[in-house]
Amino acid sequence: AAITTNEFVFCTAASLVLGLIIAFAFNFRQKKTKSFMMTLALLPVIVQVVIMLVNGNIGTGVAVMGAFSLVRFRSVPGSAMDICAIFLSMAVGLATGTNHLALALMLAVCVSLLNIIYTLLPIGKKKDLSITIPESLDYTEVFDDIFEKYLSECELVSVKTTNMGSLFKLRYRIELKGDANEKKLIDELRCRNGNLEIMCAVAADIEEQSF
Repeated sequence: AAITTNEFVFCTAASLVLGLIIAFAFNFRQKKTKSFMMTLALLPVIVQVVIMLVNGNIGTGVAVMGAFSLVRFRSVPGSAMDICAIFLSMAVGLATGTNHLALALMLAVCVSLLNIIYTLLPIGKKKDLSITIPESLDYTEVFDDIFEKYLSECELVSVKTTNMGSLFKLRYRIELKGDANEKKLIDELRCRNGNLEIMCAVAADIEEQSF
């Protein structure tokens, strides 16, 4: 069926508004880049137009959009939540492109609200702890007593040699106990590792190649 001008304008406006909702929801306490937010905001209308151009044939539309995946963009690898946000934007575009505006609205609003709720929940507050130690220390158990005192979870993620092999850099994924003091933890670790470098930061969603 032919697309009327009113249908196109209305669906495009819906795609733009829902794209903005998704962009701001997934930026909530996440500090995403402006480029990524713009992508989330504009992706629904792009997918919508592609679906409309192929007269609502979703199979053909997906094939056309898949052709764009052949183009390799140079960008920082995304996290799992970035992929989720992009798929949501595409799903909303598919819904508006087939004139299912109520479904698109429910999908965008419900998933965006759930994302905000899950972000606010006090779960998964893990951190990355990197510790530099001299090669003379046995890193397999040197900090076990300190970790047991302050941490509820601890996992050795990676080990790296540095300074011509005279030092080890250890990276842990940790979660502090409810009443644990992070400064006291670092102070005790400093006494154990000879006051070499220690860094504690919010756990990244993607694994870095170096630390």
